[in-house]
Amino acid sequence: MDQDSACVHATCVAVEGQGVLIVGVSGSGKSALALRMMALGARLVADDRVDLRMKHSRVIATAVPQISGLIEARGVGLLQAQITGPVPLGYVVDLDQSEPARLPDPITIRVLRQTVPLLRCAGVPTLAEALIQLLKMGRVHPEWPSI
Repeated sequence: MDQDSACVHATCVAVEGQGVLIVGVSGSGKSALALRMMALGARLVADDRVDLRMKHSRVIATAVPQISGLIEARGVGLLQAQITGPVPLGYVVDLDQSEPARLPDPITIRVLRQTVPLLRCAGVPTLAEALIQLLKMGRVHPEWPSI
């Protein structure tokens, strides 16, 4: 993705001014994860389609105007939500890939013309809570002694 803008099939929420782009196949739980994170204090940026653009060497996420402020809740319908944004992208969460390591080394993915930290999170049971904590407090470097 070596371009300056793109519209992607994803969901994005923000915590502490950082966007988390949630990607995965249709039905993988992108909106459900966003709703759980919103219940814990995250704010919706966009659901289903996210506009990405380069600005000052950062990837910026924002809502597509036609569906801005809406999020799907399977079995309930489309819900209205207060949105935030545009926000710089802090992480990409992939719900299709699982992480084999218990304490993984940091990896990245290329989004537009930037590298962004990638989290492979298929099947992580406390994912919403872990992402909120990550965005609020950060991650311990893997070479640091474990607890």
